[in-house]
Amino acid sequence: MSIFTLTGAALVGIGMYGMITSRHLLRQILAFNIIGSGIFLLLGALGRNGESDPVPHALIITGIVVALSATALAVMLALRLHEDTGDTTLPNGHDGDG
Repeated sequence: MSIFTLTGAALVGIGMYGMITSRHLLRQILAFNIIGSGIFLLLGALGRNGESDPVPHALIITGIVVALSATALAVMLALRLHEDTGDTTLPNGHDGDG
């Protein structure tokens, strides 16, 4: 295992921890981006095994562009939520009826 594989796995783990523990919307967007960066690093480490296959690298570049677009959309929606409600924390999942 290379350092890139271990670092990518650590980034995915840190991002998952952030997604699970934080209710703040912007922190969840950041955690989702950390997960994506870890996955891109894992794909790059797997595509670095000495073969000259350009497909993993093309997938990484395409994924970065899609992740940037999705992040811009998520931030715009979070700003809109903040304008409408004044808050960017997500509800905890139950409505208090029971």
